Amino acid sequence: MGSAVIMAEDEFTPPGPGDFNLPPIGGHDTFEFLGQSQYLGVTKPMLQLVLASVIVFVFFYLASRKRAMVPGKLQFVGEQAYGFVRNSMGRDIIGSHDFMRFVPYLFALFFFILLNNLFATIPFLQFPTLSRAGMVYGLAGMSWVIYNAVGIKKHGFGGYLKLQSVPSGVGGPILLLLVPLEFLSNIVVRPVTLALRLFANMLAGHLLLILFALGGEYLLIHGSALVKPVGILAWVLFVAIAFLELLVQFLQAYVFVLLNAMYISGALADEH
Repeated sequence: MGSAVIMAEDEFTPPGPGDFNLPPIGGHDTFEFLGQSQYLGVTKPMLQLVLASVIVFVFFYLASRKRAMVPGKLQFVGEQAYGFVRNSMGRDIIGSHDFMRFVPYLFALFFFILLNNLFATIPFLQFPTLSRAGMVYGLAGMSWVIYNAVGIKKHGFGGYLKLQSVPSGVGGPILLLLVPLEFLSNIVVRPVTLALRLFANMLAGHLLLILFALGGEYLLIHGSALVKPVGILAWVLFVAIAFLELLVQFLQAYVFVLLNAMYISGALADEH
């Protein structure tokens, strides 16, 4: 069947990564970087970062303000949330000896990332803050500084480099191959892969939602009677993927913080 019968294909512009480059609020100043125009100013994702910080702080402040032996509903939720991070990502990964000093960081990081992920499905916001690569690499860079600083403080600079670069129990010429690979894997590549996993999932998931929502709308409005059912199917898939995204948003926050705990644990370990 010809495209004239179904629709004019050139009328539909599919969504792409450019849709995530939101203009600044109250202005449209741009600058050139690597041959592309970039917006200059305060954008919606920036405000969402601040909003997430405020919400996380206020919620857990209120949950812990009036502590009681028999907790109320708010205190109960706060305690369960804290216990989840403390036990499953702190104590179980880092170990009972050292984990408590890292719990505040892991706790704040998890709920900050989770809330920014959930912004993608909250009405009137509906934008995943961490689909902007720069923001995610900022978090990964902070994590990189923390776990490397912890390792250097415990083992010394040379001892930490040896721990991360020289596999225990391995000797001989094979070290000429393994040492550079271990150094790249443990010191250089970790923050890149840590950030890329979170950023790519948030970008791809929201892009898929936009595609099904706008594509379904276009088919229903501009398509022929034969393709309108496809538009309805696209909206059904949009709803299904939206629920799946809720799971992905939680899992990506969990994995990001879990890997942070694993890296800290590895930096504190006596053997690699």
